[in-house]
Amino acid sequence: MGLFDALTGMPGGARGRGGLSPMAMAALGLLAYKAIKSSRPQQPQQQGPQQGAPAQEGGLGHVLQSLGLGGAATGARGGLGGILSDGLGSLVKQFEQAGKGDVARNWVSAEPNKPIPPADLAQVLTPGQIEFLTQKSGLSRDELLAGLSQHLPQVVDKLTPEGRIPSPQELDRA
Repeated sequence: MGLFDALTGMPGGARGRGGLSPMAMAALGLLAYKAIKSSRPQQPQQQGPQQGAPAQEGGLGHVLQSLGLGGAATGARGGLGGILSDGLGSLVKQFEQAGKGDVARNWVSAEPNKPIPPADLAQVLTPGQIEFLTQKSGLSRDELLAGLSQHLPQVVDKLTPEGRIPSPQELDRA
C-alpha cells in the first residue's frame, strides 16, 4: 500500500479536494507548511501555482495548491519529495523543541507507533499552524487535533518505511 492509498483510506473517505479526506489534507498540509515555513521564514507564503509548476487535477500537487501551498511547494523545493522530506525533518524538530521528540522519533522508527493525545499535540503545534489547518481543511480545532493525533503517526510511519527520514528523491519515487 502506497502513501496515497493510506491517505485516501483515512476516515472521511474521499470527501476532500483531490480525492483526499479533510484529515489526510490536514496531515499533508502540516508537512508542507513545516517545510515551507522552516526553509523560508522571512518570505511571505505564496498563494496559487507558480509558472512552470502546474499541478495535476486530483494529484498531490493539486491538494497542496488547494491548501494554499502549491506554488511555494512546487517551486525551488526539489519537488513534492523535497517538501515531504523537509516537512518531516522540521516536524520532528518541532516535536523535540516541545519536549515530545521521543514520540515523533518513534513514528519514524520501525517500532509500533506511540499515540499522542490531542492535548499534547495542541502543545506541539503553534496556534498559527492549527488555525491554518482548520481553515484549509474545514475541520474544527477539536476535530483537527483529534484526527491528527490519530492519523499523523500513520502518515509519518508510511513516509518513513526504513526507520529514517527518506531523501527527497526516495519520496519522489514512492
